[in-house]
Amino acid sequence: MSTPLASALNRDRLVVLTGLAALTLLAWAYMVQEARELSLSGICQCAGMKMSGPDLHPWSAASLLPLGFMWAEMMVAMMLPSATPMILVFARLNRQHRENHQPYVSTAVFVLGYLGAWAGFSALAAVAQWGLHGAALLSAKMVSTSGSLGAALLIVAGIFQWMPLKNACLKHCRSPLSFLLNDWREGRRGALIMGLRHGSYCIGCCWLLMVLLFVAGVMNLWWIGLLTLFVLAEKVAPPALRLGQVAGAILVACGILMLAGHASPQG
Repeated sequence: MSTPLASALNRDRLVVLTGLAALTLLAWAYMVQEARELSLSGICQCAGMKMSGPDLHPWSAASLLPLGFMWAEMMVAMMLPSATPMILVFARLNRQHRENHQPYVSTAVFVLGYLGAWAGFSALAAVAQWGLHGAALLSAKMVSTSGSLGAALLIVAGIFQWMPLKNACLKHCRSPLSFLLNDWREGRRGALIMGLRHGSYCIGCCWLLMVLLFVAGVMNLWWIGLLTLFVLAEKVAPPALRLGQVAGAILVACGILMLAGHASPQG
């Protein structure tokens, strides 16, 4: 027999899932449109700024804002699916607090904190892309034109998959209930801080995977989709599968092959 609390929890779960799905789909729709423009004309129109690579004049400092927006909506599209388990657990605990007449905060505040952390990463990624563009290291498709740089990024990202820091951050992402119970804070400010902290752990876990967008293409939808699925699988799959370590070995191998292919013509 369903209790009032169980009904409320199910209703909250449906509302949260619907909201997250809508936000994710909106971000994907915007990203697909940008990728389509880039594919058809070689120019991506992002918030009024044309971006096509080093064949155009250097970007001004003002271009960092729309560039950061592009990265932010990409992070929403890629990271919200993997954050959904944590957000649902927060919503459930939050509802139970409300039923016990404790302070209640909208789940949107926690989500805002989480996305705020990724907004910070997006700002840094925008600066990195701005610098690579200025150094003529990105093609018209926003892909690294340097084989050595691409190989180095693959190898470093692969090695990081085996590092203790990676595993420590991933452990927090895999244990939503444990994370929230140990780090619970009351009020809106507390929810915002918890969202920021969870986002920080996600960044620590995935930032080098996001940097790999410079290797296969910042607007390469197939690569973005693959990374999105991998990040989700890495967080929800049993640790015994060691998906991260397997992926790390593959990335290192691909980097070595790319480096060898880049060096062979000079030999």
